[in-house]
Amino acid sequence: MPEDADFPALVRPATAAEEEDPRALHRANRSAWDEAAERYEGWFDEAVELIRRGGSNLFGVEHDLLGDLRAGAGIGRAIHLQCAAGRDTLSLWTAGAREVVGVDFSPRMLELARRLAAATGAPARWIEADVLETPHELDGTADLVYTGRGSLIWLHDLDEWAGVVRRLLAPTGRFVCFEGHPAEWLFDADEDGRLIATEYDYFGGIEASRGWAPEYIDRLSIPEAGQHWKYARAWTLGEVVTAVAGAGLRIERLAEYPVDWWAGHRDLRPEDRGRIPLSFGLVARVG
Repeated sequence: MPEDADFPALVRPATAAEEEDPRALHRANRSAWDEAAERYEGWFDEAVELIRRGGSNLFGVEHDLLGDLRAGAGIGRAIHLQCAAGRDTLSLWTAGAREVVGVDFSPRMLELARRLAAATGAPARWIEADVLETPHELDGTADLVYTGRGSLIWLHDLDEWAGVVRRLLAPTGRFVCFEGHPAEWLFDADEDGRLIATEYDYFGGIEASRGWAPEYIDRLSIPEAGQHWKYARAWTLGEVVTAVAGAGLRIERLAEYPVDWWAGHRDLRPEDRGRIPLSFGLVARVG
């Protein structure tokens, strides 16, 4: 999880009582991401310029997973779960989706998303909701459901999340996920940039923390000790695949990449960074 050993974040395991209430953990994460929106506000003008010129904030491997959104009749509605400030959502629009819907629990992030859509003329709709409570009016309407890097770690009921993905998809719709690989936390760099093992527990469960790694969100105007607790869980690859398949989706593709999705491994020598899985992609369909 993006916490830097050199950054004075407060970190502890989640308590048993905290783990019993996934939605309470989501509410805490909403407060933390409202605070983190401060950083996204600083990137707003850059996001406007990117979308206005038809650019994309997505990685090349994400576009490979998505395919040509303009092909044939094209993608009608794309629903982006955990959309944050909307830059990746509108990247689906510039890639060819005719309409995009972003769902997120942070009102401060969604205000940025609305401003971005207004500034770029994008046909976007923004919905404030816990992803587990995505409105049923969207059921069966998505030609594409997309979730991007750094999303799944903030979820605390993966089976229910996968069920939401399933109910949103139209009969011929696709689910595309690009996410950080849970194994990436097992590796770090020594002072010479060489690959070393960490003490991270791959099966360790939920971690509570305050503060953000500089490569991820960076320092906020609120001192880290005064920030809200946030709760992250690096679901194993097996848990993700099992949840998606268990929701009735047919997995068409599972790919692993050395793509450093949050610049957390840029101190590794390039030849070592290319040896380990730092991200993965998954494509699935109904039935």
